[in-house]
Amino acid sequence: MNIHKIVPIRQYLLFSIYLRKIYKDIILPTRNLHRPIKAFQLWGAGSISLWPTIKKNNTNTDKPKDPISSILDTADGTFEMGRYEECYNILTNVQNEKDIEVKWRICRVLYNMAKDSKYDEQYKKDIISQAYDIIAPEVDQNWDNFAVHKWYALTLDAKSSYIGIKEKITQLENVKKHMDLAVTLNPSDASLLHMLGEWCYQVTEIPWHQRKTIEILFQDFHFILPHSTYEDALEYFLRAEMAQPRFYSINLLRIGCCYLKLNKDDQARYYLKLAASYPAKSNNDHKANKEAADLLKKIK
Repeated sequence: MNIHKIVPIRQYLLFSIYLRKIYKDIILPTRNLHRPIKAFQLWGAGSISLWPTIKKNNTNTDKPKDPISSILDTADGTFEMGRYEECYNILTNVQNEKDIEVKWRICRVLYNMAKDSKYDEQYKKDIISQAYDIIAPEVDQNWDNFAVHKWYALTLDAKSSYIGIKEKITQLENVKKHMDLAVTLNPSDASLLHMLGEWCYQVTEIPWHQRKTIEILFQDFHFILPHSTYEDALEYFLRAEMAQPRFYSINLLRIGCCYLKLNKDDQARYYLKLAASYPAKSNNDHKANKEAADLLKKIK
């Protein structure tokens, strides 16, 4: 990865965000025109609300919503209930299907469909490729849209996993770069912060002998496997928890695991108990319950 290319991009993003803030706060004649963003779901089949529902103002001064906004609200509600195929049908029947707000939502639902055990591996691979092909061309044109970077990173990671270990490893830095850009644009997205923590955690978990084997195999490509630490992962997981407390069982589990790795048993015990008792609504929740309970038995 060429760091010198990434830094200017981040600086440009931050400067653009600053200019937009000045425009919204000073130039626009009215305030509070922001449209609330609907909730996202992360990984599993269960619904995870990452943003609170904002009550609508029912006064007569409200302007009627445009048709696309109403359809997107319907699609988001269907998605949050885990009805992915129905959500996909709603989005693909939108008249303005090329709208970027429609496109990234299609990617989101395809990504989550690929996590469902009822589909075979070939079908999962096909819909991940479909999602990637939808979002990849939009990155350059929509560089200031955090959702585009987010779902590009996730679909790239999933697609590279299907291609093979070589592609998966070579795309690690690219995946993190777009997660970083997404969280720069939306620092309060708990799912993004969790994903960055997961990236750091998984990279840190690579054993020394495997790391050396990978570096030897890739030495002709001048490739260096990225490094991270449990401290890095913990920081992201805690930021995710601060942004949206108790939003995801796996996040609580990972915080407990990081504290265990850092020999902080008291903190580990606290978060593992939360993960073990988390209301199970998805396969990931059940997994977190079991793994946390097993780890608690090992803490003296």
